[in-house]
Amino acid sequence: MPHAGFVRSLSAALGALVLLAGGAGHTAAAPEPERPVVETDGGAVRGRTHGAYRTYEGIPYAAAPTGALRWLPPEPAPRWPGVRDAGAPGPHCVQLPALGPGGPTGSEDCLHLNVTAPAGGEGVLRPHPRPRPVMVWFHGGGFLNGSGDAYRPDGLAVRGDTVVVTVNYRLGVFGLFGHPALGGAPNLSIADQQAALRWVRANAARFGGDPGNVTVFGESAGALSVCAHLTSPASAGLFHRAVLQSGSCSTGMPAGAVLPQEEAYEPFVPERRTTARGVAAAAALGCGRPTGPEVLACLRGLDARRLATPELMRRFSLVSYGNRMLPREPRRALEAGRFHRVPVVQGTNRDEMRLFIGLTLAEFPVPDAAAYRARLVRSFGDSAAAVEARYPAAGYPTPALAWATALSDASFTCPALRDGSALARHVPTYGYRFSDPDAPDFTGLPTVPGFPYGAAHGLELPSLFTTGAALTGPQRELSGLMTGYWTRFARTGTPNAPGSPDWPRLRTPSGTVLSLAPGAGGVRPVDVRAAHHCDLWASVGAPAEGPPEVRP
Repeated sequence: MPHAGFVRSLSAALGALVLLAGGAGHTAAAPEPERPVVETDGGAVRGRTHGAYRTYEGIPYAAAPTGALRWLPPEPAPRWPGVRDAGAPGPHCVQLPALGPGGPTGSEDCLHLNVTAPAGGEGVLRPHPRPRPVMVWFHGGGFLNGSGDAYRPDGLAVRGDTVVVTVNYRLGVFGLFGHPALGGAPNLSIADQQAALRWVRANAARFGGDPGNVTVFGESAGALSVCAHLTSPASAGLFHRAVLQSGSCSTGMPAGAVLPQEEAYEPFVPERRTTARGVAAAAALGCGRPTGPEVLACLRGLDARRLATPELMRRFSLVSYGNRMLPREPRRALEAGRFHRVPVVQGTNRDEMRLFIGLTLAEFPVPDAAAYRARLVRSFGDSAAAVEARYPAAGYPTPALAWATALSDASFTCPALRDGSALARHVPTYGYRFSDPDAPDFTGLPTVPGFPYGAAHGLELPSLFTTGAALTGPQRELSGLMTGYWTRFARTGTPNAPGSPDWPRLRTPSGTVLSLAPGAGGVRPVDVRAAHHCDLWASVGAPAEGPPEVRP
């Protein structure tokens, strides 16, 4: 497991993003003109009108995974009588505070989703004459924090003329626990998302959406989720396009990346590792019973607060492969061409790791070239000198910024390009790099003198969602451009349209992606393979072969 301090810093950073991504929330018109009603397959829901768009929040897409249903795949939600009030979000899934101390919040009864749609076109029981593309958002937060309602997609819905669905899914030990008594590690976080996609297929037309044109998109852990859907046989036919923001099948961090003593971080792990940890966890909880059914009965009898501890939530925040859900390690599946043939947009932010490094500089500074070199040796071993030659401390304002730049390229940019090249051999693929050097820090995290966040992890979100962040005029123009790219891709499978800078397809072995930054010349093709030294990272820390494929 990664060092506990590292995971606390990582989850705090990720949690800050999802905690604050939603800004001030929806503001209803006063007086409210109407409360529109839509009949879903589970019953009628009454939403709210917000001028040009409507919201329907807190809609159950699966039964509450409580009691005997804890750690089981999602069951269909029971039909409700009458009209259900969908005017406010449901509870978020059980999680610990993203920032600061405190106990768990949320509920296990959390498998709800939220629909945002342009006003008009809802309520029909057959496809609308001009159905809109549907975009399904999976939130980030390291599989530890977050909720769908933290993201306001009204711009995507109104300006892009789309139906947007945001989803809650089980987190931490509730979503990614494994044990032999469960038959392994069932990846319930991903199974929940698949259930939500089945709900979308059954109900999108009732909100004016096209169930035959569904785009899954997500950031950070949400992008890792999209990777899982691309490579999971169980997700076949549930979506038709995919967007991965700041997370790819190959994302990972080397040992010592954020704190000097932490181990390497990989979000996808062999199932056997998860189940072994599940056996140890059950015993520590007093549930090491002689038989599997007794173990599960004991664990299911525990109060959620006994399970939602920092140790258990962190320990079970990794997605397992080598099972029916993910037969192969996802990055290996991409390399082998074993993924669903849908168009893909995939990209990263230029300064991804600054967010994580900045949180720990006060306690673990990188004050000079010697400290920088020690970090390089810890993380890259015999390759440290080669890395230093490409990222010399003297070439950056501070050694800490040199370190963050090397890690951003090693952990995010070049792994995404590697995956993009594998995808591009089979499907239309578009790569991007969000490059705004002054991206608005909507997270509220403390500033670090001499260490600007730049285009750090998650700071592209104000360009796509309403966050309350103050955007400059050029940043608002970039936001409009990105909204157009994302929603056109959802509509047609290509982001391009007359009047917008051309976004070239990624071509193997080219590394040309679209750089997204405000101002004149900010949106332009850039060769990330050259600019981010991806030839170096192709040979440094190459991942070892995973376990054999499990046949579904």
